[in-house]
Amino acid sequence: MEINNFRVADFDLQIIFRDTNVNGMHLLPSFEPFRVSEVSDKLFFRLTVDDTLQPIPKERRQRIRAFDTGNGDTIVDRVDDGSYQYVIKDINGADCCLVQSNKDFSDCRCALNGNMNMRTFGLNNALMLIFAFAGAHKKTLLIHASLVRNNDYGYAFIAKSGTGKSTQVSMWLRYIPGSDLMNDDNPIVRIIDNEAWIYGSPWSGKTPCYRNVKARLGAITRIDRATENSVEKLNPISAFASLLPSCSSMKWDSEIYNGICDTITKIVETGRIFTLHCLPNQEAAEVCYQAVTKGHDLQK
Repeated sequence: MEINNFRVADFDLQIIFRDTNVNGMHLLPSFEPFRVSEVSDKLFFRLTVDDTLQPIPKERRQRIRAFDTGNGDTIVDRVDDGSYQYVIKDINGADCCLVQSNKDFSDCRCALNGNMNMRTFGLNNALMLIFAFAGAHKKTLLIHASLVRNNDYGYAFIAKSGTGKSTQVSMWLRYIPGSDLMNDDNPIVRIIDNEAWIYGSPWSGKTPCYRNVKARLGAITRIDRATENSVEKLNPISAFASLLPSCSSMKWDSEIYNGICDTITKIVETGRIFTLHCLPNQEAAEVCYQAVTKGHDLQK
């Protein structure tokens, strides 16, 4: 048995491998920057990887839905004691991971299947799922965004895949002095003492950027392709509607969904949600920078 301790977004978590013949940390290289020697007794969650895990009997569970993640289907069942079972499939429809969790996702188990690529895919997706839903109870969001830091503030860009999040961040990195990439796919937002913070994470899509860093949340900006560059500060209703689709959530679990909505509301109350109508050029970065950093102490 192999026990691994990590601190992600200032949360302590533990990943245990029951059998290291096939499974192990070689499946999770992106977690190494987050490794710590010890964790507190109050774990955010524990995941035990055990390939002997068997599906819960069908008579004890009810199919909630199967949803397409864009990289394959994930099947969700609710168990009669309020816990959950998930089956994570890859883009070819092959079963990669069986996940079972308690109701608040603090204690989870999974079994992996297939070759190394399938196991890596299944385990990473299981961890993202667990983190997002455990976070719903802790004023924490896992968001689909590209994240750049400037002057100790984090600026996240959200949009549908392929719409230009990474392009806008690359414009900041090229043309806005003092900018650095924090994460390019799945940063984490937390509300701590009524202040919003944003973190790098072990998940960063196609761009390897696994940084154990954090910053005050400067703004969240949705990308909207346009024929000229302008920035629109969103009213609360529009801001909520803009941010919700980018957050991992479970609408079928009212406690988790309400927790996520409450956290989004806290972020909306900061008044830092924008839409950037833009072209993929230098001027867009400059126009955006001037608008979303307004009011910040840039010497901080």
